[in-house]
Amino acid sequence: MLLKNNIPWKYVFGKIKYELLIVSVYTIAIEIFYHNTDTKLISIPIAVLAIMGTVISLLLAFRSNQAYDRWWEARIIWGAIVNDSRSLSRQVLTFINDAGNPQEVAHFKSRFIKRQIAWCYALGQSLRKTDPLKGLDRLVSRRDLHVMGKYDNVPAAILEQHAKDMNYALHAGWVNEYQQVEMDRTFTRLCDSMGKCERIKNTVFPATYSLYIHFALNFFLLLLPFALVDAVGLVMVPMVIAIAASFLLIEKMAIHLQDPFESKPTDTPMTAIARNIEKDLKQMIEEENSIAPEVPVVQKFYIL
Repeated sequence: MLLKNNIPWKYVFGKIKYELLIVSVYTIAIEIFYHNTDTKLISIPIAVLAIMGTVISLLLAFRSNQAYDRWWEARIIWGAIVNDSRSLSRQVLTFINDAGNPQEVAHFKSRFIKRQIAWCYALGQSLRKTDPLKGLDRLVSRRDLHVMGKYDNVPAAILEQHAKDMNYALHAGWVNEYQQVEMDRTFTRLCDSMGKCERIKNTVFPATYSLYIHFALNFFLLLLPFALVDAVGLVMVPMVIAIAASFLLIEKMAIHLQDPFESKPTDTPMTAIARNIEKDLKQMIEEENSIAPEVPVVQKFYIL
């Protein structure tokens, strides 16, 4: 996720540098041709381009809103994951009694909560199409890792292990049926959040919609110099470049926001959120000294 401060101009305009280069060369070529010949290739009234630009602006605004809705929904889902992870840990610590072997119960609670932390990391890594088991060996046992490795969907495997352990706790008399049902509701909410993330990840933004807007924008920029060359003269070159940069940046923004799980600076910061969850949950079991260190990043204007 991009941070509020220190976003370099190099990053912003680096996204459209090749497009701006093509626009610049094209516009300068038209300017040189018009001022060195008496031939007028095309004469387009500015009013026509103004209407066309207004229509494209509305289309880009609509697309940007739709892309932002996808990004914001992803952030809302991860906010719910934070809440449900804290709730699950609280339930594990307060619902499960110390009947039987207190040492075994304490180990059960710690293992359960660490596995929930692993679920958060595994979900983020699987959404980014990286190894979902990477780094989980510090949170779960080798036996649990071996079981998870048999599943294509590692987060789903972790939730299944949660449910099995809670069933074991029920039969061991550590929780009653009402407490087990309440915790199962938390599992269901976590599963729902996982499914919503997968829906966003696997639902492609309509390709034809993007293609048509991109084609209309390029056509607009192709005609724009012919409408301005007679009206403003040499000022046409920087004016066309500025207008092109504005439209292209809005289009690029929408393209990046529409896919919030792609390991880009505009992504939902799933790793940072998972680390905050780890910090909170390990403080609940008094193991905050074993929190994973922050990954050093060269780029300081975003977090992942």
